[in-house]
Amino acid sequence: MSKLHIKKGDTVCVNAGEDKGKTGRVLKVLVKEKRAIVEGVNMVSKSTKPNAKNPQGGIVKQEASVHLSNLNPLDPKTGKATRIGRKESSDGTLVRYSKKSGEEIK
Repeated sequence: MSKLHIKKGDTVCVNAGEDKGKTGRVLKVLVKEKRAIVEGVNMVSKSTKPNAKNPQGGIVKQEASVHLSNLNPLDPKTGKATRIGRKESSDGTLVRYSKKSGEEIK
């Protein structure tokens, strides 16, 4: 299985689909489905029954998942979408870096 280029907590840009150009933070990565849930992106309306958390019930807006191929991490230097690479750091661990600026992605 290949490594994924996006992790939970990354700031990403959507590069295809209805929400093209939007940016947001990754809330969850669904590894098996190769999808991610991004804050404020791909909002869907969901009907809910009344419960303890939401006694009124009704329609709730929430984020749906987006395929990883439609997401690019943001370059820490410029704030634009970039591809990522992996290189070995001085202490021997693999770190992700921006292909545009060469800056390390935390």
